[in-house]
Amino acid sequence: MSRDRDPALPEPPSRRLLLKGAAAAGALAALPAAPGVAQAAAPAGRPKPAPFVNPLVRNRADPHIHRHKDGFYYFTATAPEYDRIILRRSRTLNGLGTAAESVIWRAHPTGPMGAHIWAPELHRIGGKWYIYFASAPAEDVWAIRIWVLENAHPDPFKGTWVEKGQVKTAWETFSLDATTFTHRGKRYLAWAQHEPGLDNNTGIFLSEMANPWTLKGPQVRLSTPEYDWECIGFKVNEGPYVLKRNGRLFMTYSASATDSNYCMGLLTADADSHLLDPMSWTKSPTPVFTSNDTTKQYGPGHNCFTVAEDGRTDVLVYHARQYKQINGDPLNDPNRHTRVQKLGWKADGTPDFGIPVADTTTAGD
Repeated sequence: MSRDRDPALPEPPSRRLLLKGAAAAGALAALPAAPGVAQAAAPAGRPKPAPFVNPLVRNRADPHIHRHKDGFYYFTATAPEYDRIILRRSRTLNGLGTAAESVIWRAHPTGPMGAHIWAPELHRIGGKWYIYFASAPAEDVWAIRIWVLENAHPDPFKGTWVEKGQVKTAWETFSLDATTFTHRGKRYLAWAQHEPGLDNNTGIFLSEMANPWTLKGPQVRLSTPEYDWECIGFKVNEGPYVLKRNGRLFMTYSASATDSNYCMGLLTADADSHLLDPMSWTKSPTPVFTSNDTTKQYGPGHNCFTVAEDGRTDVLVYHARQYKQINGDPLNDPNRHTRVQKLGWKADGTPDFGIPVADTTTAGD
């Protein structure tokens, strides 16, 4: 995001996968000023933020944390029942772990938006709140598409969430994990979708937006699964998220099936480039964030970014499991937990993701 937002809005954005018979899974986001960008200068003398506690929020996948100008962190994520959209808030990142959780919207009992409520993202655009999420009809649970909710109340826990409808893309195919950002006065939507004729589950697409729920077009493909590490279990690129730093846009995404093979890739574009030209984006040939046997964190992905309480420290937000072996379909395993850790930076100005940190130990462990 770079403009088109309330003054003084930091903010980040996030998601995941699957496919049954011919689809994959994940979900979305939107915001007004910097894209999955943590921003806001910290007042002088502000104390360092407390060490992060991990897992931050248990049994919540595809996490999205938005830091608003009111001083609160807003948290939403996929609930393992896939039947509702939840919201928490806290003045600290660690506080989200124990913050009260509200259900702000529920799946319809029949018809559209009736199943697989996935990867919600909360964004503030033009003085209103928006939630991007994926869902399917109750009668056709793999016909997953991207949908948008709007709330005009200043407090997203109050007011009415209005269903603005489906984000119409170029094809009526499996699509999810939408996120939004602005750059040089233009708002964009990035998302995952199956492209007809391609032998994959989902690729990453980008389009300019006419309004928060409508694409302006054209729709361009930025990435499709091509490396071995993107094609384990399923051929998947999903869960895009954008962080603007050091004269570049860094778009993370997740790849492969939602088990221990799930990992993160990276696309990079120069801030002066034409974002809708696929040639402007360079793809890392290796994953940037993967499972780790030493720290016992598996399948890290569907990330977003935020900023710590000091207003300066970039924070990586993602989900992972604490074990490698899963019985049955990974999507039926509820133990993807939300985690946070400091995002590092290399001397060349590119992000240093490191490895998924170990769980926080407490007295008596």
